[in-house]
Amino acid sequence: MAPESTAEPFVPARGGLNALQRAAQGCHGCGLYKDATQTVFGAGPCPAPLMFIGEQPGDREDQEGEPFVGPAGGVLDRVLHDAGIPRDEAYLTNAVKHFKFVLPERGKRRIHKKPSDAEVRACRPWLTAELRIVRPEIVVCLGATAAKALLGNSFRITKSRGIVLDFPEIAELGRQRPRSVLATTHPSAVVRAPDRHAAYQGLLADIEVVAELLNSRGPRAKR
Repeated sequence: MAPESTAEPFVPARGGLNALQRAAQGCHGCGLYKDATQTVFGAGPCPAPLMFIGEQPGDREDQEGEPFVGPAGGVLDRVLHDAGIPRDEAYLTNAVKHFKFVLPERGKRRIHKKPSDAEVRACRPWLTAELRIVRPEIVVCLGATAAKALLGNSFRITKSRGIVLDFPEIAELGRQRPRSVLATTHPSAVVRAPDRHAAYQGLLADIEVVAELLNSRGPRAKR
């Protein structure tokens, strides 16, 4: 049996966020790099009190090289504003750093395809490296793929969305792991929803929980 693909050999052992970003551009940890335009790494302040993790970059993100700049990013910007969370306090990234897609029969826009569990696992070293360097206190998983990447395949957003949970123990993070994690739907679900207003209000309610937690946080406890 061939060894499972992983980004681990491409993740630098030293350096900060800039070193990670540079190294990620040459990642061949799974096969997704072959068709994607470029690696789309995370972006935002470092350190940051808050980290949002989505599934993967979309068509616009793949072209521009920045996370959350497409329609879903517009929804996220709006929900952050409405929840009273300063955009400059949030670091945005994805569980998978390359765009996975299929070509449509007609038209030019590439169609998003969900990454496999193996592809999510292959990209996990980049995510844990970001967590280690950005050191957020609160992590928000946007969608099932991001939630399962951190909380395991048994996690169900339908049962636990909007609930503040203790961040799981991850060996690579040691005692520097975040305090809390909350999972909610991905902003793209609002874009696709038949009732966008209801979908947006549900997402906003979950992000308002994050805002309340962010505003009430005290000094970071030692672990």
